[in-house]
Amino acid sequence: MTTAVLTTATRAASSSPDADMGGLSGMVLRLIEALGEWGVALMLFVETVFPPIPSEVILPLAGFLAGAGRMNLVLVLVLATLGSYVGALVLYWLGRVIGFERTVRWLGKLPLVDEDDFRKAAAWFHRHGRSAVLFGRLVPIVRSLISLPAGADRMNLASFSLFTILGSGLWNSVLVLGGAALGTQYDKVEGYTEWIDRAMYAAIVVVVVVFVVRRVRRVRAERAERSAQGQTPAAGVHGRRRAETTGD
Repeated sequence: MTTAVLTTATRAASSSPDADMGGLSGMVLRLIEALGEWGVALMLFVETVFPPIPSEVILPLAGFLAGAGRMNLVLVLVLATLGSYVGALVLYWLGRVIGFERTVRWLGKLPLVDEDDFRKAAAWFHRHGRSAVLFGRLVPIVRSLISLPAGADRMNLASFSLFTILGSGLWNSVLVLGGAALGTQYDKVEGYTEWIDRAMYAAIVVVVVVFVVRRVRRVRAERAERSAQGQTPAAGVHGRRRAETTGD
């Protein structure tokens, strides 16, 4: 009897998606499963400001585990949306209390966070108005940062909350349910683990390279601007000296 129970448990463990999948995808799966549904909420909260693992990776994998019966699907959806909303609320209040420019300068010092992304989100908000909070949740980069200009412009909190929950809920549902559909057939997905890992590694490399290139360009532009500002007074002094010499 005991042997049969142990054999059944062993087979169940060996057939679980996190046990079968190796590499980066398996590691992230094990991390998400270890943290549970509330861990998904925490990761979505952090991802709103500082994205060590973007929601495009977290949510499908959480849905994958839910589809495989390792997590509660409804709880994943609810808590993921809660985490997104609380993270958005933090940025909203930073913009409202501290101001847009000061918050951008502070957050721009974080790794993989670029000030230009905040300014693009602000431009999106000012171009589309309050609806940007709803539809912006479906646009990468803008989705996470749109809350800051909304707070800086003192958007009504009730409207902000409603649009944020609706937009985030839609975005989360698409990704989680897509992952859940694959999770019901994880035995077939196992054969594609290597390709999934390659895609994830490639995405990480692209994000880092783009960030580095943008940061280098911005530093060069700032240096060129400071250099130009430093040369202008000097040019004016030399010009006055030449004029004085000619006059003499």
